[in-house]
Amino acid sequence: MLTQSPINTRSPLNNNKLWFHDLHSTTSEFASDVLQGLDKRPASIPPKYFYDAKGSQLFDAITELPEYYQTRTEIAILQNNADEIAHHVGTDSLLIEPGGGSCAKVHILLEGLRPMAYVPMDISSQHLQLATEELATVFPWLEIHATCTDFTQSMALPPTALEKAEGTRVAFFPGSSIGNFDPRGAVEFLTSIAQLVKSEGYLLIGVDLKKDKSILRAAYNDALGITAQFNLNLLQRINYELDADFDLSGWQHKAIYNEQAGRIEMHLVSLREQQVSIGQSRFEFTKGETIHSENSYKYSTQEFIKLAQEAGFQSVALWVDADNLFSIHLFRVQTIILE
Repeated sequence: MLTQSPINTRSPLNNNKLWFHDLHSTTSEFASDVLQGLDKRPASIPPKYFYDAKGSQLFDAITELPEYYQTRTEIAILQNNADEIAHHVGTDSLLIEPGGGSCAKVHILLEGLRPMAYVPMDISSQHLQLATEELATVFPWLEIHATCTDFTQSMALPPTALEKAEGTRVAFFPGSSIGNFDPRGAVEFLTSIAQLVKSEGYLLIGVDLKKDKSILRAAYNDALGITAQFNLNLLQRINYELDADFDLSGWQHKAIYNEQAGRIEMHLVSLREQQVSIGQSRFEFTKGETIHSENSYKYSTQEFIKLAQEAGFQSVALWVDADNLFSIHLFRVQTIILE
């Protein structure tokens, strides 16, 4: 269970239309997840822990790389279809974005949707605060209820947003982040979104499509090595926050496409036999042994529609780029499934 400590602050910007709620997970939870994950074989660490302040900055840099087609393709789809999206969803909704991060893509939708309020959620407090302060200056009419939380564990609306929650709710989940869940976990997460937006609520979601393996491999093994830095920063974060002694020179980034599973896998490979200490815990790694740090599942459009239907959604609209690289789905809640 996520331990949360609410710290509510109101920004002086924008006529008090920006609230920031810090419901951050504790260091003890991070430590527990890391220790449990490294004790497994193969070892693994949840990808949500990539996103400390530096990790969030590195990911923003990844999205601008020439090999990383996802972001620019998704942005083009949103820009080309923003009016149609607004036509389906309407105005005056409560717009909720789990994993809001830099809040960059929501800029494209805000003028058309004109929501009553916007609730971005992200695990990186500093990154979210900076992004929402910038958003408040660009859209001075927008009421923003930023929430620092582990949205994979809890997506409860902050208290200040509840009075805006009586009308239509729209969840926006761009960036193909749904691919970080395995298919069963994706259904569970989508079910929690359906419960959040309630009956007749909407979900607008970005989903990366299956495609040529060479395109996928390049996207996660960029020539500049930014993705490698992003992956290795996870070990640096563990060193800094948990008093560990990972020697980063003894580890190497590796990303492969597992065609049978339909997913990219990111690993950290031990380059030699070594021992790592985290507090009083010791972990032995042999040469070639890996820490599995992320999956990114890819779907056909019909595979994903079927997945969403299992979570209680019905398909409303689908947009795909001309090169069949990326898709954006609009779903509406048909059935609330109680877990």
